Amino acid sequence: MSITLTDQDKLTLRTAAWGAVSLMSAAGAAGSAHKVATHGSIALTSATGPVGHVLTKAPRDVKWGKSVADLADQVLPALTAAMSLLKQQDPAEAGNFRSTVTVAIEAAAQTHQGQPSPTMTEMARKITEALDAA
Repeated sequence: MSITLTDQDKLTLRTAAWGAVSLMSAAGAAGSAHKVATHGSIALTSATGPVGHVLTKAPRDVKWGKSVADLADQVLPALTAAMSLLKQQDPAEAGNFRSTVTVAIEAAAQTHQGQPSPTMTEMARKITEALDAA
């Protein structure tokens, strides 16, 4: 199946995926927000297929807001929107996107020794819930 993404579609995917990493970084700030972001970013740039081509670049000119709540207000709906638009065009790519974001948040959570903090666990749950809402 062929997939055609507009510039706005690509921005939605980038905002969703890179924003999810940013949310995990904010949730992991008590440890090392930089390590969280690095591990999550590596996972995103390791994606393959059409989704991988889109996620090689972080979104430009996105105003993330001044708080984690502002960020979540933008990113969580973008995750749901990204899944919806991909499901309409190519369900396999929707699965690829979901897997990519899931791996990124798992990689981000692995940066803490032992188990992820309750804050990171809760943020990962919210991200997964947004992915599954489509």
